[in-house]
Amino acid sequence: LDRANLHDVRVEMTHRHLGDHYDPRQRVVRLSPEVYNGRSVASVGVAAHETGHALQHARAYVPLSIRNSLFPVAAFGSSAAFPLFFIGLLFGSMGSWDLGYSMMTIGIWFFIAALAFQIITLPVEFDASARAMRLLTTGGYLAADEAPKTKAVLTAAALTYVAATAM
Repeated sequence: LDRANLHDVRVEMTHRHLGDHYDPRQRVVRLSPEVYNGRSVASVGVAAHETGHALQHARAYVPLSIRNSLFPVAAFGSSAAFPLFFIGLLFGSMGSWDLGYSMMTIGIWFFIAALAFQIITLPVEFDASARAMRLLTTGGYLAADEAPKTKAVLTAAALTYVAATAM
């Protein structure tokens, strides 16, 4: 963060297991205890990945801006989409087709917003990992034999987002 002149971004420990994230509103990188206190290649990779998000934010990376603007709707939509759709289906089967159709349509749009969020997350995550690898290799944070291992960890983490999108 200091090398990128992001002196206003704080690093904090969160007590959530796998709770590593960058919060753009508060400009803070939050790391789980395992990562914050870790000394492994995986810990360094995760911390650098979250730093990559801070760099994206500082450089106004467009996909991150789109993802951040979709987040509130997607967060609500991912939990509300299916109940709204099925409640609408229930109303429709009881003869209230106008209400049922409207609720089903709203449920579909919420699902589409959640899916759009997942899709726009893919380039954001892959870019943050690429930035992390550049930071770690050019900054001398990794030994030559550690770089491929770190890249493998970051790739595996990014592929979890591919799996989430497919689901």
